Amino acid sequence: MALPGLRRLDHVGFTVPDLDEAHAFLVDVLGCEYLYSLGPFQHDDSDWMADHLHVHPRAVMVENRWFRLGDQTLLEVFHYTSPDQADAIPRNSDIGGHHLALYVDDLEAAVDHLRAAGVRVLAGPTASRGPAEGNRWIYFLAPWGMQMELVSAPGGKAWDREHAGENAP
Repeated sequence: MALPGLRRLDHVGFTVPDLDEAHAFLVDVLGCEYLYSLGPFQHDDSDWMADHLHVHPRAVMVENRWFRLGDQTLLEVFHYTSPDQADAIPRNSDIGGHHLALYVDDLEAAVDHLRAAGVRVLAGPTASRGPAEGNRWIYFLAPWGMQMELVSAPGGKAWDREHAGENAP
């Protein structure tokens, strides 16, 4: 059974070590629209932070900023301090590893843009095979080390073409 009332992804949240650096990257390089900020939040006299956010009870959410990426996706970007804060960035192969994938119309132009901005772009682009044939992708790293990906499939993926119209919302 599906989650009752599920309609879409609302936002993606992640924590960065330097919110001003992340802000500049998201707005100036990726083209996000800055929306607003919240915080600080802390609870020195209770376990509210642990009970509600699964962080150390004395963690401080110094600030979080909201950005719009494209016309749908919202990003909630946090800056925390915490007595037990880890600073290792998970790789895709680590438990809890993740990446943020951004769809672009012109992969080469997007890669050129990132490189011109001094962004570390990994090897590729790579052409997918099998059900994802028609898709090309390449990873890059945000200034704080978070893995991101550019993807592009202007003609659609093989699976999408073969199943056109099935399970459409």
